[in-house]
Amino acid sequence: MTLEDLSCALGSPGQPQVGLAAMDAALASMIGHRLFTVLVLDEARGLNQRFHSSRPVEYPVGGYKPLMRDSEYFRQVVTLGEPRFCRERADIIRAFPDHELILSLGCESCVNMPIRWNGHTLGALNLLNVAGHYSEAQLPLLRVFAALAVAPLQWILDGAEA
Repeated sequence: MTLEDLSCALGSPGQPQVGLAAMDAALASMIGHRLFTVLVLDEARGLNQRFHSSRPVEYPVGGYKPLMRDSEYFRQVVTLGEPRFCRERADIIRAFPDHELILSLGCESCVNMPIRWNGHTLGALNLLNVAGHYSEAQLPLLRVFAALAVAPLQWILDGAEA
């Protein structure tokens, strides 16, 4: 899947699911992941929701969780709008309460890429893979994907998905 394929999918009916599924496929082919999720933030209510998952059995979509405003993730990804890298197994264990499940999927690294609009973080693209898979060299492409994710997240946050 190419960026052109993704841009066509984002213009197709069935949003935001069609667009996020295409983003999943494009990210898999262009950057790589064993697990990909899209997190949507509801800052006003202090909640977040997993809206897309490449592995819905292990990481189902739906349900809300409280924002952990004192976490490294919140500070770096949400507040500062910067990506967070976990480069190896020890980073995954430190960063994720559900690290056992993540590790069982063969994921020992991740990048949490903020999706930003107008100076605010709307959510994040979360890619997980084998140890050492993600680096700053992928940031230019990840920024393009995050920018393309703005429209689907705006759609979701505006309540248009119903």
